[in-house]
Amino acid sequence: MKHILVTGGAGFIGANFVPYFIENNSEYHLVNLDLLTYAGNLENVSEVENHSRYTFVQGDICDRNFIEELFQKYQFHDVIHFAAESHVDNSISGPEAFIKTNVLGTFNLLDSARKLWMSAPNQYNAGFENSRFHHVSTDEVYGTLGETGLFEETTPYAPNSPYSASKAGSDMIVRSYFHTYGMNVVTTNCSNNYGPKQHNEKLIPTIIRKAISGENIPIYGDGKALGCKFEYAVQENPNGLAEAFIIGKAFIGNDKVALILGDNIFYGTGLAELLQENSNPNGGIVYAYHVHDPERYGVVEFDNSGKVLSIEEKPTHPKSNFAVPGIYFYDNQVVEIAANIKPSHRGELEITDVNKVYLEQGNLKVSILDRGTAWLDTGTFQSLMQAGQFVQVIEERQGLKIGAIEEAAYKMGFISSDQLKKLAEPLLKSGYGKHLMSLVS
Repeated sequence: MKHILVTGGAGFIGANFVPYFIENNSEYHLVNLDLLTYAGNLENVSEVENHSRYTFVQGDICDRNFIEELFQKYQFHDVIHFAAESHVDNSISGPEAFIKTNVLGTFNLLDSARKLWMSAPNQYNAGFENSRFHHVSTDEVYGTLGETGLFEETTPYAPNSPYSASKAGSDMIVRSYFHTYGMNVVTTNCSNNYGPKQHNEKLIPTIIRKAISGENIPIYGDGKALGCKFEYAVQENPNGLAEAFIIGKAFIGNDKVALILGDNIFYGTGLAELLQENSNPNGGIVYAYHVHDPERYGVVEFDNSGKVLSIEEKPTHPKSNFAVPGIYFYDNQVVEIAANIKPSHRGELEITDVNKVYLEQGNLKVSILDRGTAWLDTGTFQSLMQAGQFVQVIEERQGLKIGAIEEAAYKMGFISSDQLKKLAEPLLKSGYGKHLMSLVS
């Protein structure tokens, strides 16, 4: 019987692979090597723990002597290498572990396999002529997605984080063993995955688990932990943005109100201060942002002096390249205005029609967001991917977090340092929790 080494087989992806391989390859005995860090859990492979063709070994791929002894003991015919440090946020705060595990660990496995399988370059020892080393990598080695929204095998490597750089380094070592020694190696650069046995802290498993059990899907509750008060209302049908003021009439009461679209991302120096300055409007306050595809948005037209001439909703032939992004401030009359506008040809109560009423009254202020501000509308698949890449690059390059609501609450003085620590403690296994804790350390 042949022996195969699978590293990282107690993690999310490895633990899905191990039972599948055992069931479908009766000629193999599988040895699962895993260090059992926070990402590894033996319960993930409990269905095969007593199988006659399965052995679990706890150990570190960075320990060269241990790895060589393991290869000598089991005479592995093949290797499938899943094990890796893979949390991007953790690689920013502690890159050394990623270099050791992903580069040195891969080298230890690769070189130990070469010594067992080969006597010289391009010369395999008897019984190992068909041995293969399968290195499981990531598509993050290619860097940021371009306009095509996909990578190919010929895409140049451009890693942007210590994690992806360490994986790129391990890929290059594996590649060199093919060209230098003629070793049978395969590298697969996989995209992100989700599915059974994924770590419970991940978003998709949490949402699915709650939905199946009929529990409330966690958002941010009532906001008390953040020093805020959150209330929720349901728009039963997609009747347009302006319906928010009708649904939220009781919530608004006699106050002024802001409307922010959940699929919009704003980022830029001084943006928070600008919004706070405009939070007490007499009339309406909206913003204008230069885009190359204005037909997707509400469009504002200016004359040469900067005076607003018109606002149109998703026009076929836009009169300018200035779109109105999804953040609006209004005085209390917006409730009555929204209740009296008519549905558009799309059957919706358009926010642009609300703005038109304020414009006709002479009570609409429009400010152009400067070029240092980034506005991302994630309303299409392509724009969602672009937004994800933007956030990743900013966070990896600057070590900052975009959209960290706990951090915002702390810096606004809504919560104390002790309250922030309490929010961070359940998240310490992730880079996000460590980031929050660093704010008060």
